[in-house]
Amino acid sequence: MEYLRLTTELPAKATVLVAAFEGWNDAGDAATIAAKHLRDRWSSSELGHIEPEEFYDFTSTRPRVALDGRRKRQIQWPDISIWSGPIDNERNAIVVLGAEPQLRWRTFSQEIIDIAQRCEVEQVITLGALLAEVPHTRPTPVFGSSENNELATKHRLEPSTYEGPTGIVGVLNTECLLSGLDVVSLWAAVPSYLPGASSPKAAQALVQRLAPILDADISTSDLEAATANYERQVGEMVAEDDDTLEYVRQLEAHHDDDDRLGATDPAAMVEELEQFLRNQQ
Repeated sequence: MEYLRLTTELPAKATVLVAAFEGWNDAGDAATIAAKHLRDRWSSSELGHIEPEEFYDFTSTRPRVALDGRRKRQIQWPDISIWSGPIDNERNAIVVLGAEPQLRWRTFSQEIIDIAQRCEVEQVITLGALLAEVPHTRPTPVFGSSENNELATKHRLEPSTYEGPTGIVGVLNTECLLSGLDVVSLWAAVPSYLPGASSPKAAQALVQRLAPILDADISTSDLEAATANYERQVGEMVAEDDDTLEYVRQLEAHHDDDDRLGATDPAAMVEELEQFLRNQQ
């Protein structure tokens, strides 16, 4: 059974497929904010969606009731939307966005892989975000992984050595690799003391990390403005709580010590990511 429902044809060829999922893989909404930014910057059009019935537990990810313009009730079901737009004059991208499904992950991943194969996608890029011990006042760390040695060397990516519980991003990465697709996974670190706050700063860091991998010029002016507002609001909130303020100062000192020592510490970022994933059981 095919679960993809298209309202227009898939592009004949696309350079990259970018995927991000709300929920477990998306601390601070950073991954989905980044993917939506890419979708909008590439003037993408919606191609269709993946039917939700087989992939969601609706008692966990509940549909919503809404009223249309004539005040008639509508049910808005969770699903995965598929978008496509031009990166530049010669290359197209596909963006996959939606809530993390709860059911049939291998079947779901195969739906994404089928889209990539039908469009002759050269590379799949998944986006994620985790809670970590980082200060909001310093640049956002982004960890990138790839099993492609050429990509890894060129873009400072590490092969993943993680073992433990995973989400749809981890499953999709593995299934894509087994299907012969090149995969890059990017994860941004969001301050652990801000678990409920959306982070345009982490989203901006993801986009900036992704841009050279695609050899693309991607404006982040909207995210920069949102980041300035985010930092101001978080700074005001932190200043009102002495314990949090002291904690942030300790994180800043640790970060600045690493900078003074010239430490680029991908291993520490990997450890943060692995601990985050294990704690989500």
